[in-house]
Amino acid sequence: MGLQVCARKNLQGGGGGGPLRYSGRLLRQAEWDASRNSFFDSARGRWFFLDIGGGLVYFAMQSELRMRELDRALGEISSIRRQMARATEFRGYGAATLASTGLLAMGAAVVQAVWVPDAANHVAVYLGIWMTTAVLSGALIAVQTVNRAQRVHSGMADEMIRMAVEQFLPAAIAGALLTVALMRSGPAGLWVLPGLWQVIFSLGVFSSCRFLPRPMLAAGVWYLATGLVCVALGDARAFSPWAMGSAFGGGQLLVAGILYFEQEFQREVGGDEC
Repeated sequence: MGLQVCARKNLQGGGGGGPLRYSGRLLRQAEWDASRNSFFDSARGRWFFLDIGGGLVYFAMQSELRMRELDRALGEISSIRRQMARATEFRGYGAATLASTGLLAMGAAVVQAVWVPDAANHVAVYLGIWMTTAVLSGALIAVQTVNRAQRVHSGMADEMIRMAVEQFLPAAIAGALLTVALMRSGPAGLWVLPGLWQVIFSLGVFSSCRFLPRPMLAAGVWYLATGLVCVALGDARAFSPWAMGSAFGGGQLLVAGILYFEQEFQREVGGDEC
């Protein structure tokens, strides 16, 4: 038999009849010698000789161990990136873009005042105007945020964008579902929608504040206050064009101003690209 010991015997049972089962740690300590068709187990201080099939088995086991180590390393890198994203201020929102959405909201208020002066009796048209405004604003912010985040946050852009979406998306979904629910319940209770939209939007702003500039809390307070005022009106006056136009127009301009001054401060202090 000599040196030609089969792989199964070498890997599962020792020469003296005792068990010889290799854990991942021991296999990593083993050193392969291709010229001798053998490997040295440093844990036991012995050479073990394999036939061709045994060598293939050994290399397959080594490859599996390396893949596991690679998967674990990639998982740790992903976890580190998430932790860094949570601790980093998000600078993907652009002041100019958010200001333009505020102007868009004011423009929608003008359109409503001209085309739908009696919105309480034309709720469908009223909802169409403001839903269209919301979709256009969201699309504009999304495109600009992706481009800006990739430029400012570089390799962490995807993680930062994901974090931003995760913070605001629940509020957006809640607002959409609430709109559908109230529309199905009939027109009598729809007057409450403008105020509820603003309150829910404020919750999204508050949720995002933990990785935005600290003064952004003021914007959340603005939307909360205007929403509560609309709800307190308690009647069709909540459908006034400027109940939405002043709330979202002024709120988005406030957000844009906060971002602008924060970005100017960062540029002067750190010389960062903003």
